[in-house]
Amino acid sequence: MSTFLWGALPYLALVLLVAGLFWRHRYDKFGWTTRSSQVYESRLLNIASPAFHYGILFVLAGHLVGLFVPESWTRTAGISEHTYHLFSLYGGTAAGVLTVTGILLLLYRRRTNAPVFRATTVNDKLMYVVLLAAIVMGMVAKLTHASGNGYNYRDSIAPWARSLFTLQPKTELMTGVPVLYQVHAVIGMTLIALVPYTRLVHMFSAPVQYLFRPYVIYRSRDPRELGPRPERRGWERTGS
Repeated sequence: MSTFLWGALPYLALVLLVAGLFWRHRYDKFGWTTRSSQVYESRLLNIASPAFHYGILFVLAGHLVGLFVPESWTRTAGISEHTYHLFSLYGGTAAGVLTVTGILLLLYRRRTNAPVFRATTVNDKLMYVVLLAAIVMGMVAKLTHASGNGYNYRDSIAPWARSLFTLQPKTELMTGVPVLYQVHAVIGMTLIALVPYTRLVHMFSAPVQYLFRPYVIYRSRDPRELGPRPERRGWERTGS
């Protein structure tokens, strides 16, 4: 089971992610969207959506730093383990609270607004459950091991995550990891595998082409260049 969870499941999640993105782009290009429901309700959405998106960006940034910036780098930069722990604890908790608040507001909006609720699919419900579980479990794991310098995941989880990129996963590093962190990691990998098959796929959409497209020139109509407009006919006439 340990070999599967920490040696096979990460690659399985990656394969499902890449294959899903390819399939979605190839066969469901017009479904590559968030299926916005703003037309039904916008007041609460204008609060919930920024809270969720800013929160999840901070959460992702924290995970990238925690997993892929070695402890030796922060020590060289003069950041002690206690300082790093406090920043991770308070910053991560704040980002998690902001994200969870956004998700709960989005769920409340979907449940109390009939048109929005009717537009909610089974995939949406599954996505919300897994996403909320991943965020909450990460916060619970962090707060449960918050005493002292907390659990130093940079000695176990982080090296294991980096070893996945060398195709030589160090599964033994995960055997002594607290259960809450292990559950959080499994839910996180499940979420990665689900991304292409839910509305979360829009995170891979970016208007990069707008950086290179030519300028759009807007010009007013000049009768001297285009000539007079033809006379309107029938019911299009005004004042008749």
